Amino acid sequence: MKRYLQLAAVGLASITILAACGSDEASPSSENNDVRKVKIAYDQATKPISWSDEKGNATGYDVEVMKLVDELLPEYEFEYIGTTSDDLLIGVEQGKYQAGVKNAFWTEERTAKFIFPEEFLGLSSTGLVLKKENENIKTLEDFASNDLSLAPIAANNAQYTIIDEYNKANPENPVKLQAGDAFSVDVVQWVNEGRVDGGITLEGVFEKQVLAEDGPYYNLKDEVVYNEFAVIKTWPLFNKKEQEFADAYDKAIKQLKEEKKTNELSTEFYGRDLFEVLDSVNR
Repeated sequence: MKRYLQLAAVGLASITILAACGSDEASPSSENNDVRKVKIAYDQATKPISWSDEKGNATGYDVEVMKLVDELLPEYEFEYIGTTSDDLLIGVEQGKYQAGVKNAFWTEERTAKFIFPEEFLGLSSTGLVLKKENENIKTLEDFASNDLSLAPIAANNAQYTIIDEYNKANPENPVKLQAGDAFSVDVVQWVNEGRVDGGITLEGVFEKQVLAEDGPYYNLKDEVVYNEFAVIKTWPLFNKKEQEFADAYDKAIKQLKEEKKTNELSTEFYGRDLFEVLDSVNR
């Protein structure tokens, strides 16, 4: 009987130890289940919108806003994946990434592939790149009226949609719009070489390429100009299965806008608070 009791005690102790070990292993797992890791793709070559800094870290207006969104969503953990614009679009559509940021404009075509949340992410200045001699051309109406040629724009580029919408609204004075084979052409180079009279680009891209001292076209800062003709809302793109995630984003970004955090980041990365002209933004 004494031997039996000893064996029973050893067995009970072993069961207790195993149960405790099992409990320790299950605890972190259950905790991890409360936080969902999501992959956020970003275009790593569009400074100051989004890029990878010298240490390889994600930054830029779009990224820094999403970091603030992440702070307000304890149920999510964002992992930032730097990539190309094309891979971002394909990856988000196929579910490789749960969401992506690339200064994306809204287009009808994209609504079939992605979830656009209710709340936009930021604002982007879009303008014409022109030779200094044409700096008097301030609008698309001016550009069309002077019968100037425009650098080709890929049909799947949202900038193509902007010009196309203008042409449909102004059939009597359209811009000569040509669809390019590539997603984008080197607008500054094409204008400088005289291959076209003008091209469409973003203010941040122009500043990086032409106005920054380390820009590839800094030597042309007195030869070409940027004339803004529109300020447009930009959006994060969510995979079609990520409606719950998009809803969580909406709640967080609303709070950030109310707290003027997006205004502060706009000033930091673009050198101006683009939200000040929000009332005049048409799309």
